[in-house]
Amino acid sequence: MDKNSNSKIQFRLPNDLSKNFKIVCQQLGVKPSEKLRDLMCDFLDNYETEVLNREPYIFPNLVKKSQFNKFSIGEMYCGPGGIGLAAKKSKLIANGNKYGFEHIWATDNHKDTCMTFQSNISSPRDKNFKVICEDISDSLVEKLPYVDGFLYGFPCNDFSNVGESKGLDGKYGSLYSYGVSYINKNNPKFFFAENVSGLSNANSGKAFQKILDELANAGNFGYELTPHLYKFEEYGIPQARHRYIIIGIRKDLKLKFKVPEPTHINDFKNCSQAILNPPINNKCANNELTKQSRNVIERLKHIKPGENAWQANLPENLKLKVKSARLSMIYKRLDPDKPAYTITGSGGGGTHMYHWSENRALTNRERARLQTFPDEFVFHGSKESVRRQIGMAVPVEGARIILEAILKTFAEIKYASVESSFITKKSHNVFKFDQSDNDEIIPEAG
Repeated sequence: MDKNSNSKIQFRLPNDLSKNFKIVCQQLGVKPSEKLRDLMCDFLDNYETEVLNREPYIFPNLVKKSQFNKFSIGEMYCGPGGIGLAAKKSKLIANGNKYGFEHIWATDNHKDTCMTFQSNISSPRDKNFKVICEDISDSLVEKLPYVDGFLYGFPCNDFSNVGESKGLDGKYGSLYSYGVSYINKNNPKFFFAENVSGLSNANSGKAFQKILDELANAGNFGYELTPHLYKFEEYGIPQARHRYIIIGIRKDLKLKFKVPEPTHINDFKNCSQAILNPPINNKCANNELTKQSRNVIERLKHIKPGENAWQANLPENLKLKVKSARLSMIYKRLDPDKPAYTITGSGGGGTHMYHWSENRALTNRERARLQTFPDEFVFHGSKESVRRQIGMAVPVEGARIILEAILKTFAEIKYASVESSFITKKSHNVFKFDQSDNDEIIPEAG
């Protein structure tokens, strides 16, 4: 934020302090409101500088440990911290040993996102932890030190089912390759790669095959891959969010990751329970209401729970004049008895996800609950920036189930599992789809 911006800051001084502040401002010949804004801007700028601008990046000289119980991890394209918080919460005690993860670094190019990650994921004990806020590049990959576990959700924009899917030919399509470069250089013990379900359709399926081939043959040893289409509502997440996650374990370690068995096949958690129980505290961060126009309010009055603008019986004056593709989430209300449809991080009016009974969009805190972020997790940035961050994140508790299964794999602890979505022909590194995601009414963007 800068002092010339039109961003709205709400800050109120206690009565006794306010009186003294006004007296000092009068003596200085300045308006109290302008002086207070200047002070707040200076504070925020200094805070951002302290958190993000820590060049040069001096990383710890990590030793590649032989023991498996403590994994150093780094995240590329880290987002606000869905995977990061899941890793922080993932723990296992087996055979007298404590297994867990320790963050060493994370990268992203979005300032608010980096602020959110740094503020929530790091702790006083993480003295070596770095959030690097800059575009990914060959030179940055070269600087990143070894970690045992490499986590990355490479940008999904060109693989999403929403909008034009350009796959590897798009602006973001080839960004997965920086992760492959990191693996080639550092040979981590395992990696966790995540993307949208549209990945399998990009470039007529050739994009996913290319990505899988490069990951399987990365590094000095190659990796044993377990790619799977996770339907997070089947794991107790109150949202129908389908994502491909590829777990790779270095082949010389002779370990094979198995897909954790779904826990909620016939017992989905519905969105109303997640939002209402427990009630959100009035003082909770990121819970501002969106001001709805009169037209939007009137339109929502005619839309039933679970319906969108195309399915509802709208009066002529409230119908949308759209000739292009009719996205299913446009002014779509949640069905309180079902998981939410997929939260997105992009889109304009009509895509903000709407309450089942109140004539309004959900607050960011309500969206965060559907992504299983705890209420004490505070997102930085404007309301629209926070909406983007939440929509691009991986559900915390969904990622946690997968990360804890990784710990169990290294501890050689058996757990309930299912077959991967893919059949692997090892002799040719060919991965064939064993199931597909045909649920076209679930939009994806992030």
